[in-house]
Amino acid sequence: MRFIIVITIFVLFWILLISRIYQISIKSNYYYEHLAHMNVERKYFIKPVRGEILDRNKKLLAVNDIGFSIKVAPHLTKYNRETKKREPNEKLEKLLNTIVKEFPDQNKTKLIKKYLKKDSPYNHRFIPIVDFIPYKGMIGAYPKLSINKNLKIESETKRMYPAGALATHIVGYVGRSNKEENDKDREKNAIETNDRGNLVGVVETVGVVGKTGLERQYNKILQGGLGYRMVKVSATNKEVAEIEIKEPLEDQNLILNIDLGLQKRINELFEGQSGVAVVMNVNGDILAAVSYPSYDPNLFVGGISSKDWKALITDFNHPFTNKIVSGVYPPGSTIKMGMALAYSKSGTAVNRSEFCKGYITLGKSKHKFRCWSHYGHGRVGLRKAIRESCDVYFYNKALNTGINNMAKYLRKMGLGVKTGVDLPHERAGVVPDKAWKMKRYKQAWYKGETVISAIGQGYNLVTPLQLARYTAFLATERLPTPHFVHKIVDKLVTPEYKEFEVNKQDLNTIRSGMYDVCNSPHGTARRTMSHLPIVVAGKTGTSQVVSIPQGEKKRMKESQLDYYSRSHAWLTTYAPYRNPKYVVTVLVEHGGHGGSTSGPIAAEIYRWMANEGYFGKKFKGKIRLKNLKKDKKEKKKKDKRHG
Repeated sequence: MRFIIVITIFVLFWILLISRIYQISIKSNYYYEHLAHMNVERKYFIKPVRGEILDRNKKLLAVNDIGFSIKVAPHLTKYNRETKKREPNEKLEKLLNTIVKEFPDQNKTKLIKKYLKKDSPYNHRFIPIVDFIPYKGMIGAYPKLSINKNLKIESETKRMYPAGALATHIVGYVGRSNKEENDKDREKNAIETNDRGNLVGVVETVGVVGKTGLERQYNKILQGGLGYRMVKVSATNKEVAEIEIKEPLEDQNLILNIDLGLQKRINELFEGQSGVAVVMNVNGDILAAVSYPSYDPNLFVGGISSKDWKALITDFNHPFTNKIVSGVYPPGSTIKMGMALAYSKSGTAVNRSEFCKGYITLGKSKHKFRCWSHYGHGRVGLRKAIRESCDVYFYNKALNTGINNMAKYLRKMGLGVKTGVDLPHERAGVVPDKAWKMKRYKQAWYKGETVISAIGQGYNLVTPLQLARYTAFLATERLPTPHFVHKIVDKLVTPEYKEFEVNKQDLNTIRSGMYDVCNSPHGTARRTMSHLPIVVAGKTGTSQVVSIPQGEKKRMKESQLDYYSRSHAWLTTYAPYRNPKYVVTVLVEHGGHGGSTSGPIAAEIYRWMANEGYFGKKFKGKIRLKNLKKDKKEKKKKDKRHG
């Protein structure tokens, strides 16, 4: 027994010894070989220049400002026994004093803090302390600073947005990358590998990343890829020869469908109000999209101040929210065309008229579901129901159709579902049905909820871009995928569509009703939309923010309500009526009525587009653009004169 134990111990000892020899002499060879190479070879990474973003006319929306960064040699500190902390030595103090003297806007205390954070006995790389100095600012200081061996001045770029707040919610902005983003960046740009394909050594990161908008959506493309220089160095770390060079992947530009001139005009039209406007080709190309109010993205590039950040997030008009794809609102009467098609697809006879006496009741209940017209509309067919926005017509048809069928077909028309637009953080909104309510609230569905859903109230929520896309479907029978980008580097973005069959006769009646809305004497948007250089079809909508009490016989005027209790004002349109090319959808938050509030903005958009030749050469003769701000002041003066 003793003999077996001795033999076992002896065998185990030799197995451990042989494994250790294998570990040191063979397996670790890759590691030590790499260390040996590191003693005679250096790899310097070359950061790519971030791609530019341009509008359809090649006007710059995101560009790189050229400048310089300043780095300081490591190990310029000393240990203070009293404070038991490391602090700058005389060399570092002198260096920092020189930098602050040349660039008075730099804070010496912050520079020291930045240096100490990165300095350690294990770090042998120069430490960045000034991220960016503009080219003009460095010209005079460069000769003095460049001769100091403890300073390294390198070329650098800084993102700049020449259009400022005009297209912020589309373009977005870049910021410093965090640890998680840096790890992804290292993985993407990993170029140092051993014979087995495993990453070895440290790979630099680009350092900035798209945070919002197209900058985030197309970050991988815009960012490009790191390049590098592999050089041989002497024992004193002096370059002896260049072994290899790989140029960075850069100039990865985006060209958009956006017209910056149109963006500017829409921003001017929204001054003093808040809301959204979307101008889209019926094929999905987005020519303009404004979420107002906005903010200047240049505030975020170098890090936003706490004062500016607080001002943005406490503003009741939510300038930081991208209302184009993330703002959700009840669609109000703009949903009625889709409702009519949903009724038709479900087998409800939409061509059969209804009688409107100003309200309906359900069963024995005395609760009145009222039409917006206190006096009612009398006998109403589909065309008249669209033209005059009769609620009772849609109430009655909805009760016959049911909420599940309504929801099913509205989603096929693009409402309550994501559009697939090339922007991050898009919301789907809500087009409710029985299953949705049960899942969300654990409650059954009531008939009264079907009634109010029929006019775009209740649980219904859509984004402005969804409504623009749905309008394009009504105009062409094709549901396009909206997109901001026209060209990615050298590749064109091709339009995409979803098909959905509807009754053509019913759709033509709906289109006639939309024509009447903007052009007939009883149309709800006639005053603002009937005198344009092209024929427009559309639909107004008033989406209530607060409910109307049953005891209120006559509804209070929107102007008499508190501002944040007023209804949102919708107008969604397409033009030309006979040969649709463009969709214009406008939402004015707390604007009251779509025809009177959103109508003037939509009309001015069409006038501007006609002046710029969007509707053909015959409109090249300049059409007078209105000053909406001046018109509003004159209207207020008239109102005061008439009491």
